[in-house]
Amino acid sequence: MATIFTRILEGELPASFVWRDDRCAAFLSIAPLKPGHTLVVPFEEVDHWLDADPDLMDHLVGVARRIGRAQEHVYRPEKVGLMLAGLEVPHLHLHVVPIWSVHDLDFANAGSADRAELDTEAAKITEALEALGLSA
Repeated sequence: MATIFTRILEGELPASFVWRDDRCAAFLSIAPLKPGHTLVVPFEEVDHWLDADPDLMDHLVGVARRIGRAQEHVYRPEKVGLMLAGLEVPHLHLHVVPIWSVHDLDFANAGSADRAELDTEAAKITEALEALGLSA
């Protein structure tokens, strides 16, 4: 059965995308820890990151790094956090989050955002990716 992320990647469910290539896509989280919280998700349905092909992991981290650079440009955070949790959806995904404190990575603090807010933040990240020469 397709995961919710597969349904998003296939366009069955809406998302605010900032990246798409032949191996993965990245879109904003509907339960953001901070504005700009982005998920990098492979098209391949892999549940656990330890089961992913090393080349795929390298690619996902490379995309996350580009998005992190764009988030630095847009949000000016103390750091950009990168997290692989994998408990909430059984489909490998990397969380890329602008952070000012370790507490910014606590899922108990996750908020919610409507589509307009997500689209606004996605546009900022997409513009930064283009301005920095990092777009797909």
